[in-house]
Amino acid sequence: MKTHDFLLELGTEELPPKLLLKLSNSLKDNLSLEFEKLNIGLDTIKAFATPRRLAISIIALQSKQKDQIIEKKGPSTQSPEMAINGFAKSCGVDVTDLEKKELGGKEYFFYSKEESGQLISDLLPQAIEKSIKNIPIIRAMRWGSTDYSFVRPVHWLVLMLDKNVVPAKIMGLESGRATRGLRFKESSIDLSHAKDYEQIMSDNAEILVDFSKRKELIRDQVLSVAQKNDAEVVIDESLLDEVCALVEYPRAFSGGFDKKFLDIPQEAIISAMKLHQKYFHLVDSKGKLLPLFISVANIESTNLQVIVDGNERVIHPRLADSEFFWSQDKAKRLEERLPDLDGVMFMKSLGSMGQKAKRIESLSSYIANLVGFDKKISARAGLLSKSDLLSEMVGEFADLQGIMGGYYALNDGESKAVSLAIREHYQPRFSGDKVPSTREGLVVAIADKLDTITGIYGIGQAPTGSKDPYALRRLALGLLRILLEAKIELNLKSLIDYSLNLHLKEVDKGCGDAIYSFMMDRLKAYYKDANIDRNVYEAVLAVSPDSPLDFHLRVEALSEFTQSEDSKSLIESNKRIANILKDSNEKNEKLNPKILIDDSEVKLFNATVSLSKQLSEIKDYKEVMKSLIDLKDLIDSFFDNVMVNADDEKLKSSRLALIRRIRVLFLSVADISYLSS
Repeated sequence: MKTHDFLLELGTEELPPKLLLKLSNSLKDNLSLEFEKLNIGLDTIKAFATPRRLAISIIALQSKQKDQIIEKKGPSTQSPEMAINGFAKSCGVDVTDLEKKELGGKEYFFYSKEESGQLISDLLPQAIEKSIKNIPIIRAMRWGSTDYSFVRPVHWLVLMLDKNVVPAKIMGLESGRATRGLRFKESSIDLSHAKDYEQIMSDNAEILVDFSKRKELIRDQVLSVAQKNDAEVVIDESLLDEVCALVEYPRAFSGGFDKKFLDIPQEAIISAMKLHQKYFHLVDSKGKLLPLFISVANIESTNLQVIVDGNERVIHPRLADSEFFWSQDKAKRLEERLPDLDGVMFMKSLGSMGQKAKRIESLSSYIANLVGFDKKISARAGLLSKSDLLSEMVGEFADLQGIMGGYYALNDGESKAVSLAIREHYQPRFSGDKVPSTREGLVVAIADKLDTITGIYGIGQAPTGSKDPYALRRLALGLLRILLEAKIELNLKSLIDYSLNLHLKEVDKGCGDAIYSFMMDRLKAYYKDANIDRNVYEAVLAVSPDSPLDFHLRVEALSEFTQSEDSKSLIESNKRIANILKDSNEKNEKLNPKILIDDSEVKLFNATVSLSKQLSEIKDYKEVMKSLIDLKDLIDSFFDNVMVNADDEKLKSSRLALIRRIRVLFLSVADISYLSS
């Protein structure tokens, strides 16, 4: 079948930078889905995105739909003649033209015909319109007097198959072959062929329409500028994505600011540059912040110094504001801000931020006592952990919460341990972020996250489906990561109950089990990322360990066990034991070693006695599993030589009790019968 090269370009006002990639990928996915529905094949599809355009390029798009056999099922051959004639008439044929086919033991009339596929040029307008319409947009805009809406007003539409324009009118735009270059040049560029789009945009407009290529160009430019300044640039990937979504014609340059601003905490300077100006910051070889920045212009200037001067003028008042905030905030101690936290609502039915701070204080002291960390430091840090929310700096830069609290605590004369715990208690903030580095920081981080989870879950605001407005899943996984990575042994079930009881009466104190299940379910994704078999997770979950760390150690041991050559045989034996015991009542089982008659069951009994004693002294689950593997040959011999359901009831009872003992030994780590599924 003949194929075409395809191009779609939708020209717009500047698109929201943080949404650009999402919009681009959504358009590509939607169009792929429409072609799939239409039964139209293609070779490769690629999305392009710049601040002013979304484009899709396809290589080898089929020229028409595949021909289809349309089949209709009619009445049975035993139906009244009127019904059969009516079916034939509805199909536009005589009864003699119908086929007879057997279906479910009965014979029916069928009508079938071959339907030719439509040309792709006829199908494209509707498919594209649907694809654009189905892009998820939270706040769509309307412009002029039209009824159309999109994330930003649209200005031009390119729609081509090979060298030809496909006639279409979408969102009030007539399709053509003319695209546009950079805004400040406002040049119109006619595209000669769909497959040449990327090359023509690069050659004629100097625009890299490929987002990933443009991103790497910006990275290279930024690194080059940093090298010229004999400095190291810190490239935040999310900032790099945002900058890439802001420029079509990137040109990186450096600028500087007054050294006096380096007296401000460097995080405040970096935040001001990154959030407001989209600047990359520079450090020396020791990681110390330099009074320099790198920005990326969307223009090639004959007088670059004008652009540099402009950017330096803009950053000065930003940093002056930060300097003022720092000076003002230091004048009031964190402790003095506590009464004001009572006037800040945490959440309806959960009280104020002041009440939350007191709960974190209590919970931090309780946790520190359980794990043997410093109660006094943990409680103090927990109490002061939210005071910086009332500071001017955090009011301006929300991403500095906790970080500024650590600085203010040191300024107030609090201990370094308290300062670090406050600074780190939001960690891990995101996937891949580090857990707190200090004991007390770990404690306060656990307390803060658990208080939020139990409170919000307890007022009936648990995550549902894909909706998680309070990011409880992220908080739960962060808390679990702390327990696992810092190797903190805690009974999570009792800790959840303790936290619930600290809340106001509006919180359901009886939802502890549901919260525990919700939190442990987060480990599923954690282990999936670690390439651990889901069945291993399910096997450990079946024995319900109270401690996430204990859970993790069992998972590690079981995962290693599954790599053993003997594991399969042992897993099958365990499953066989579970099936035999399924119909047995433990109350009717009594192990009497004196009536065991076969040599294989006597040896197995003696081995279980020895192993039970050994396992009571072993705390390492990996060693436990190795010891259980040693039973393999004895278990195999037992089943080869012994009939468990013997005619002698006492012998049967003893044998059932013996294999139940083996089952219990395995359950001391996990229910390995799950591993056979």
